[in-house]
Amino acid sequence: MSHRLERALELAAHAIGVCDPNPRVGCVIVGSDGSLLGEGHTQPAGDAHAEVVALRAARASGHDVRGATAYVTLEPCSHHGRTPPCCDALVEARLARVVVAVSDPNPLVAGQGIARLRAAGIAVEVGLLADAARAINLGFFSRMQRGKPWVRMKVAASLDGRTALLDGTSRWITGEAARIDGHAFRKRASALLTGVGTVLEDDPRLDVRHVEIARQPLRVVVDSRLETPLRAKVLEPPGDVLLYAAVEDAARAAALAATGAQIAVCPGAGGKVDLAAMLADLARRGVNELHVEAGHKLNGSFVREDLVDEFLIYLAPKLLGAGRELALFGPLARLDDALALRFVSTDRVGDDLRIVARPPGREVF
Repeated sequence: MSHRLERALELAAHAIGVCDPNPRVGCVIVGSDGSLLGEGHTQPAGDAHAEVVALRAARASGHDVRGATAYVTLEPCSHHGRTPPCCDALVEARLARVVVAVSDPNPLVAGQGIARLRAAGIAVEVGLLADAARAINLGFFSRMQRGKPWVRMKVAASLDGRTALLDGTSRWITGEAARIDGHAFRKRASALLTGVGTVLEDDPRLDVRHVEIARQPLRVVVDSRLETPLRAKVLEPPGDVLLYAAVEDAARAAALAATGAQIAVCPGAGGKVDLAAMLADLARRGVNELHVEAGHKLNGSFVREDLVDEFLIYLAPKLLGAGRELALFGPLARLDDALALRFVSTDRVGDDLRIVARPPGREVF
């Protein structure tokens, strides 16, 4: 049974970069004799969910799904959104059993899908490979349960923790393999975020380039005074752009809006953007995972305000000496005040080392 859910999880991974803001779900339908009848994963928002894709695949192959078992990585939805409820589709197909990895945290579902399946006489089992199912949708669980995206901060640095020379030169500290790997993580995100300082200094496109993707993530710039140049690469298509400002500037906002950018005002202390309020707003906009690639000052603000859920750090086997740090915050009065992290993984990527680390309490939901 577990290998069927493992296959469903593989299918769910194919929905990365495809289905946001919906969760990544995979479904496998198996006949009473153990034969594979159909499988599928969540399609772009507004299109079919995994269960419906799998049912369609089975029927297209001429299979009768009555009495079959569906293995699905997330509880079938029970509400009418852009598509009808998936639990109703499974009931109408007259399946005998549904194996669900984890319940849906969406308050509109939250056990109701399972209840409706059982009420229709379908046997339901819940909890197998639950941690893996949560992990692939950690952003969706975060948005539903905490009201904010899962915030991943990516940094490329030397072994002594420098992200750039003192003059700002940073291309390239890490190698090509690490850059490609970093774009694979960008692909996971609903939105990519940087600060206006990085826009003014590096003029990044802030998009996904080195891996195949169905749609570009939302690009977000923290720009307190709306200083983003009208010809900045981040404003160029394809993809949407959202600028967060701390002050109202109608003329400047109109000029930036004319490029296609959206403007949101989240005033905070000291004339800066209120980052916590910004995260809540991004969640309301359907952002599940937020990928931060910013400079040491904005990184420091995220760290200081305890807003980072996961650090994605690529370390190159180089020493740069004096230069810019990973994140500018502190100074700390005591070593005990240091932000303690837990290593999730450490892997070689080309000549570089990739570290994924999380603060205490940032467990998979």
